[in-house]
Amino acid sequence: MIYPKFLKPGDLIGVCAPSKGIDPLDTSFDTSLNHLRNEGYRIFETQNVRTGKSPSTDAITRAKEFNELMKNDDIDFIYSASGGDFLMEVLPYIDDEIIREKISKGKIKWFAGYSDPTSLLFYLTTKYDIATLYGTNAGSFGHINLHKSHKDALSIIKGDIPIQESFPKCQRVSWEELVANGEKDMILNTDVNWITPNGDFDVEGRLIGGCIDCFVFFQGTKYDYAKDFIERYKDDGILWYFDNFALSAEDLYSELWTLREAGWFKYAKGFVFGRTLVESTREGRSYIDEIKRALGDDIPIIIDADLGHVKPVFSLINGSIAHFKSSNGKGSLEMKLL
Repeated sequence: MIYPKFLKPGDLIGVCAPSKGIDPLDTSFDTSLNHLRNEGYRIFETQNVRTGKSPSTDAITRAKEFNELMKNDDIDFIYSASGGDFLMEVLPYIDDEIIREKISKGKIKWFAGYSDPTSLLFYLTTKYDIATLYGTNAGSFGHINLHKSHKDALSIIKGDIPIQESFPKCQRVSWEELVANGEKDMILNTDVNWITPNGDFDVEGRLIGGCIDCFVFFQGTKYDYAKDFIERYKDDGILWYFDNFALSAEDLYSELWTLREAGWFKYAKGFVFGRTLVESTREGRSYIDEIKRALGDDIPIIIDADLGHVKPVFSLINGSIAHFKSSNGKGSLEMKLL
């Protein structure tokens, strides 16, 4: 596994919008970038970061901006501006030669994002063995007062990787309230409860995953390197994590069934699911029952962990050796760069 160099004061973060563009009137995005500047980093934005469009611009241009950030030796770290839709459209235009050249010269860099950026994060890690960061976008630090989860994320991007512990409270609000609140301070109104339906969870393995809503876009295409990845790291065992943005209970079951039958879970040691942001069911089914129906009663499972779209959340390093523990509704994550 290739771990890019972590950030140090004075380094330059390149921000691009391979998914949705930022509303030019969104002041929380400037607040977020200022928090990054306060950490000592410089910021460079590509041309289409603030178009306010979804997607930010056409696929060829989005890919070109990412490729240019990857090629430019002055850029030390690449951050997706936000989530959104249609990032999978850029995959045909990612420049393989640039990435392989950077790997050969030891100048590959981190790409970080969450939600729709899954398509590119997963591709980079499973195809090229480049570790990537899931959990925050460049616009995720728009709160006036940063939460411990934000501080942990900022710690990780400079290489200080803490053991992340489950938080006492999480933000459970409607989609409408979330959009209205934006990246302002979190409304922590619900007790955190990690659910372990198959018993206490204590699993270490090679970590991979992302927003499960996105996997349907590239699973089974020529951009799907999941089975290559799990074969390379089968001796470690694979620890899967899934962030469910808005799949219904029934659709989550169907997606897990598809991935299982496609062979993705051949070496799985355990599964960790974050809290679903937009919950729904067409037939009165529960997420717990549908996850167990897809994965069985024997393999270790965590549901409603601190990852994904319902804040606060952990930051995760795709490709790391991760150790998740959970019992009595709480849990932790330790990651090692091996």
